[in-house]
Amino acid sequence: MTTLPETRGRLTEKKPLSDLTWLRVGGPADWLYQPADREDLAEFLAVLDPIVPVLPVGVGSNLIVRDGGVRGVVIRLGRGFNHVEVGDGHVRAGAGALDAQVAKRAAAEGHDLTFLRTIPGAIGGAVRMNAGCYGTYVKDHLIEVTVVFRDGEIATLPAEDLKLAYRSSDLPKDAVIVEALFEAERGDPDELTQKMTDQLARRDETQPTKDRTAGSTFRNPAGHSSTGRADDTHDLKAWKLIDDAGMRGARLGGAMMNEMHSNFLTNAGDATAADLEELGERVRKKVYDASGLTLEWEIMRVGEPAPE
Repeated sequence: MTTLPETRGRLTEKKPLSDLTWLRVGGPADWLYQPADREDLAEFLAVLDPIVPVLPVGVGSNLIVRDGGVRGVVIRLGRGFNHVEVGDGHVRAGAGALDAQVAKRAAAEGHDLTFLRTIPGAIGGAVRMNAGCYGTYVKDHLIEVTVVFRDGEIATLPAEDLKLAYRSSDLPKDAVIVEALFEAERGDPDELTQKMTDQLARRDETQPTKDRTAGSTFRNPAGHSSTGRADDTHDLKAWKLIDDAGMRGARLGGAMMNEMHSNFLTNAGDATAADLEELGERVRKKVYDASGLTLEWEIMRVGEPAPE
């Protein structure tokens, strides 16, 4: 493989990515790169041979890494990217900051980003996927993001440039989000804390938070919301389509569609990435056969299958 540039960060060869994903599956990355800060990241990308593919990942909460691993460089942001600054109706957060921690830090200082509290993962992924909960989305609060492009350029982009929609954005896949600025309504810290407590209780009653999942597996079908907005809460739910197709509790190897919430693909023991992805595809076929609707993956699937 091409010689990699020098860095103040950390480079690890043949790093098993199963250690870094919530589903605990997947082969190794050729290289895992953990930059020291945004300048280190920019300098590294500017010098890295353009033929080497790069893949930014977060904390692996919404990710299946295939069993053959990922070629090129996987970029994972750590300590240099987990800052949270709150003040004057705004919250500035590093892309590596956990969504839940941003929500709690903001609430403690009287700023309402409580919708982030129950969203698994980190801010970078939340922005890229326009994450949302209980009818509120990143799009509703985001002002701008700072990114590092593949050629090392650092740029600040207004939220409208991202064209955020339901679980999607137009940000290039190899652009690395390093920071996001949000606007937040002011509120009483105690009331915001209680609101988050109630949200957690509601989530734990309906979702398998103790199991090995990657959050919602499939997007709710587009064009089936009460308001017609593509990024609004959808009336027709993926879990209902899965249930109607008889796939709640379906299994393949160590993979299972969760009994508690059928839109949660679960590693029930010793699943491989191939088990999980194939079960997901079987669910999609069954749903299409039963309803004529095609479920779209919400979980990212990356890398190569295991060699024959």
